Amino acid sequence: MAEPDLKDQVADSRRSTSTAAATDTLTHDSARTSMQADHQENQHQLDAGQGASRHYSEKQQKQAGQVLQPVTELTPAVPISAEPVSLLTGEPPSEAPVVEQPPRYSIHPTWAKRLIIFGASISAFFSPLTAQIYLPALPTVADDFHVTASKATLTVTTYMIFQGITPMFLGGLADSAGRRPAYVICFVIYIGANIGLALCKNFTSLLILRMLQSAGSSTTIALCQATLADITTSAERGQYVGITALPQVLAPSLGPVVGGLLTNYLGWRWIFWLLIIMAGVNLLGLLMFFPETCRKIVGDGSGRKDSHWIYWTGWQLLRDNLARRERRRERKRRQAELSNEDPSNHNNGLHLTASTASAPRQKIKLSLTTPNILQSLTLLFRSKQLAILLSYSAIVFSGFYAIGTAMPNQLSTLYGLNDIEIGLMYLPMAGGSIVTAFVIGRVITWNFHRHARRLGMVIDRSRQTDLSAFPIERARLEVGLPLLALTSAVVISWGWAMQSKTSLAAPCVLLFLLGVGMIGFNNTVSTLVADLYPGKAGAATAANNLTRCLLGAASSAVILPMVEGIGSGWAYTIFGGLYVFFAPLLLVLMSRGMRWRAEEKGKEEAKEEKGKQEQKA
Repeated sequence: MAEPDLKDQVADSRRSTSTAAATDTLTHDSARTSMQADHQENQHQLDAGQGASRHYSEKQQKQAGQVLQPVTELTPAVPISAEPVSLLTGEPPSEAPVVEQPPRYSIHPTWAKRLIIFGASISAFFSPLTAQIYLPALPTVADDFHVTASKATLTVTTYMIFQGITPMFLGGLADSAGRRPAYVICFVIYIGANIGLALCKNFTSLLILRMLQSAGSSTTIALCQATLADITTSAERGQYVGITALPQVLAPSLGPVVGGLLTNYLGWRWIFWLLIIMAGVNLLGLLMFFPETCRKIVGDGSGRKDSHWIYWTGWQLLRDNLARRERRRERKRRQAELSNEDPSNHNNGLHLTASTASAPRQKIKLSLTTPNILQSLTLLFRSKQLAILLSYSAIVFSGFYAIGTAMPNQLSTLYGLNDIEIGLMYLPMAGGSIVTAFVIGRVITWNFHRHARRLGMVIDRSRQTDLSAFPIERARLEVGLPLLALTSAVVISWGWAMQSKTSLAAPCVLLFLLGVGMIGFNNTVSTLVADLYPGKAGAATAANNLTRCLLGAASSAVILPMVEGIGSGWAYTIFGGLYVFFAPLLLVLMSRGMRWRAEEKGKEEAKEEKGKQEQKA
């Protein structure tokens, strides 16, 4: 039969092509040239042997649903490795697999992403600002309410406890109901608490309202990280870290300066009046211009028109309202024109108006799902990589809180600085943080692309890369480990500098380096958390706040007794020693993180499959 002979010849031609391509090891170009030469030679043999049977064989192939492609046709494939796909698989070029590109992750252009993330960062500015602006007023508050300094410090400790607990509730709400409703709830609570603090008459009310104030401001950091994960991919996320970090690192540095000035010249209650004004302006800006970014609500940003009006910005609602008014005026104008025309043309005119008029926007019902308030704890205790990462990050930040809490007392006692001068001592740390914000973000992005090149991956920053076979833990923590080493050295050196009462220049230099190391390590950890849980960024960041704030509250409570008992040198050496002792946990995460992610994904898929089967049953 002609058909089997033809298939045998084609098969021989393909085998000779694959053999020639595989045995040629000089270069890719020589391999491709040899392959095409063999194709041409075998094609001449096929043309000579098939003759009149070609029409019959094609007819039989069409009936069987199998049409052989010409051997000499080459189908280009997306390069995913150093070798062409056809050479690696042994398949003819016409049958080489085509790699499909994932859809664009976000419709927002780069400038819009920067503005959105900057707006979220400004909102996150209030959480650290509120914690730090109050510190210079502690002695004055203690005198006004006739309490001891230790009792006045309880307003800081309770603030930090609520700073860790509250995001678990509002973070889960933001992941299910959207970012904008969560922002509104946060700032309404925050403004109300500040009004009460500015008017409070006794220490008990001050303590309770500080907890409420913390509940309102603390979730803004989780919302900022969640917004970052909503609109940026892993390949580009590093370049935006500087925007998210800058306001958050400036607040702890500028807060004490502003707080000291207000306390000295206007009184400590003006701290809260200032926060009321700033929060009110920020809330108005969010309502007018901050778009909804939660991917469950608007997807890549294009689903805004299909969402409820509460997810629209004030500017979008205003434009929509003006557009509807313009459409109504246009309809009225056309109707007036039709009424003046000949009645015989009314039907055609009415038909034209009905076909060209825009249909009114349909009312969409608001559907809210019950947030999982325990999702943060579930992630923390069920995810190995998140438990290790956040626990160690909390240990590192405990040293940061220990320095920040004891610094006013130490600088006042050892160097005789007043409240304003103590506030100015936070500025070197702000300088180091600014350097980190602009440098470390670029390094994070560079290291991600370096690993991608080593794996032969083609990275498109506008599309989310599949990280299932990508060592994202190693790519991020390779940047964080040198910064961690710097932080450990600075914390230990700070203790001995305070104990030996060195020149004031030494604390300034150490605070600058602390801003570089501590904030840089924090940026890498926050980026990795967003990479691991892009769809649950709010809950994951809330878990991060929980661990940090609880250990931070503990370190703030024990640092002064430790300094009085064993001295500053050994007290801060203990914190630095904890960094070094638990550092191998990060190495374990770097080596086993990808395998743990695969196991966790398998469990989730099995759970989803079981749920589907139960629903069918």
